[in-house]
Amino acid sequence: MTDISQESFAATKFNFAKVKELGKRFDKKVFADAFHTALRAFALVIALGIIGGVLIKESQAQSRIKDIVDVEGVRDNMLVGYGLVVGLNGTGDGLNSALFTKESLVGMLERLGVNARDGSLNTANVAAVMVTATLPPFARQGSRIDVQVSALGDASSLLGGTLLVTPLLAADGEVYAVSQGTLAIGGFQAGGDAETIVKGVPTSGRIANGAIVEQEIPFALNSLTEFHLSLRNPDFTTARRISRAINAFIGLDTTRVTDPGTVMVNVPEIYQDNLVDLVTDIEQLRVEPDQIAKIIIDEQSGVIVMGENVRINTVAIAQGNLTIRISETAQVSQPTPFSNTGTTVEVPRTEIEVDEGAENQLGVVNTGVSIQDLVNGLNSLGVGPRDMITILQAVKAAGALNADIEVM
Repeated sequence: MTDISQESFAATKFNFAKVKELGKRFDKKVFADAFHTALRAFALVIALGIIGGVLIKESQAQSRIKDIVDVEGVRDNMLVGYGLVVGLNGTGDGLNSALFTKESLVGMLERLGVNARDGSLNTANVAAVMVTATLPPFARQGSRIDVQVSALGDASSLLGGTLLVTPLLAADGEVYAVSQGTLAIGGFQAGGDAETIVKGVPTSGRIANGAIVEQEIPFALNSLTEFHLSLRNPDFTTARRISRAINAFIGLDTTRVTDPGTVMVNVPEIYQDNLVDLVTDIEQLRVEPDQIAKIIIDEQSGVIVMGENVRINTVAIAQGNLTIRISETAQVSQPTPFSNTGTTVEVPRTEIEVDEGAENQLGVVNTGVSIQDLVNGLNSLGVGPRDMITILQAVKAAGALNADIEVM
């Protein structure tokens, strides 16, 4: 579209130059032909600009299939391990209180040929930790991944510690990576007898590229004859739109919606043994996801999130609270000047104000109003977030709210 526009502008410039030149010769017929040609070129440019604006607007309202689905089988895997961090400056576990740290330390020393069971271990430079990591899909042997290290005992800080060799296991009990390295701690702790300052979480750290993948998870992607697209937000309409978009692109009925969260794709012959190209082409297609009407309410923080499709039937809403304010103002009563009688005393004065919400009016919300109209109507009644939660639940109970309410 950009190349066509440039050519059209060039044609417009050329024809208007020709009009100017022929105008000097007063050849009316040629002048008229050139003028009409220039106008047609200019109209083409304007039309292309309008079409381009519409296409841009539509594309902005749509989402890539890549951003709303996951390819079944292409997934992360969680790894976990138990290890020891050494080199702490007296901020490790107390061996008398953390017996698992002591047993782990003794077992490690025995594997290294050191007999430590007969002696009394008393060190605060070792801490037992849990090591977690995420194994990405198609990770190969020798590649590195990041690990997160968190204290398990009563260590006060892992600053300056080094994680010893720790195997990382998956849910099947197999070792898929081995971790070791120096921890990077984002927090710290400092203090004295009267005050202590703690910033961040000094008992949790991270080792960038701290684990080496030792075992791969087998997944033969190119040998698949069909695969599934899993919607992150299952929906019948969105699943059908994805299926139709893929069929329109490939030109064959290669997809089938099996349920609201799954679209099955049969691999065409032209993509046999080249599934990466097929997935790449599908991921770049754009569809407009459909949303159900839903209201999310967090009662603890008072946060309300409403979907675009929330609609309400005709309903009257009134909101008012009874407020009683009692103010005590003590006043001093004393005799007149130069009086020989009377004493100075304190006289209580009580002021009571009662607000029954008489100024609050009954508001009517008409059928089918949008979410913006609903919010504006409630705000006009002076309704705050807390009261709005109660009103929405009451409107839902009255059957006038066409949306689901989910309380977090």
